[in-house]
Amino acid sequence: MIKSMTGYGSAKGTVEGLQITVELKSVNNRYLDASVRLPRSFLFAEDAVKSAVQRHISRGKVDVFVTVDASEAGDMNVKVNEPLLRGYLEAFRHIAEEYGLANDATVLSVSRFPDVLTVEKKDLDADAISAGILDITERALNDFDAMREREGMKLRDDVLSRLGTIDALVSAVEQASPETVADYRARLEAKMAEVLGTAGIDENRILAEAAIFADHIAVDEETVRLRSHMSQLKTMIGGNSPTGRKIDFLIQEFNREANTIGSKCQNSDIAHTVVDLKSEIEKIREQIQNIE
Repeated sequence: MIKSMTGYGSAKGTVEGLQITVELKSVNNRYLDASVRLPRSFLFAEDAVKSAVQRHISRGKVDVFVTVDASEAGDMNVKVNEPLLRGYLEAFRHIAEEYGLANDATVLSVSRFPDVLTVEKKDLDADAISAGILDITERALNDFDAMREREGMKLRDDVLSRLGTIDALVSAVEQASPETVADYRARLEAKMAEVLGTAGIDENRILAEAAIFADHIAVDEETVRLRSHMSQLKTMIGGNSPTGRKIDFLIQEFNREANTIGSKCQNSDIAHTVVDLKSEIEKIREQIQNIE
């Protein structure tokens, strides 16, 4: 199933007490351009996230936002500097005995002395956090792909509808082409009769001129190729692999055949049909710019 290049996806989870949110959004781009934005202290997970994006996406400008909320992580440790505390307590005992003072040291009072208590941040388990971020990223990518597939279905239906219109226009060209030759022959006979009068008309000359004209305006090859391109396009948009760039090249062939038919047509009705044909091809070209 074809996918749109534009989409949005998100997922949330908890890793090592950290609240992590991953969001993705993308817009059209000729190639894959992935940008991952992580908090500085979590940059170790950037390569893993980029690799996950590359496994899911082949084209488009993709922005990945990873936010980390550590407010409930409890990632701070308070430590007691026990050698220093013992030194303080020994000093208090000595002062009390030497000078006859009450040793009234309390937990609260000694904790206020410099460097008795220290606050340290827990070391992050980079491997566990990286694996957790990757898991959340995969879920966000699945959500992202689901949206792109829904958009892809709409694009496919629109393209198929326009291919039906193109098929009808090609049939109209095929039907009008023989009539153009018959009209040309009638005009040629009338002109020769007017010029030659009673001298008579050479039927072989009429046939030869009509045959040359018919060969000049014949569009059989172009219409056959157009139908072949249409069949190929239907196959492409019904497949599962990314085909946006291939379809872009194929649409160029659509335009080439339509331009050739337009240059050959000698009939105003066919000329109008070719204009409609090229209009539908252009609408398909605009739509496939959104296909991955």
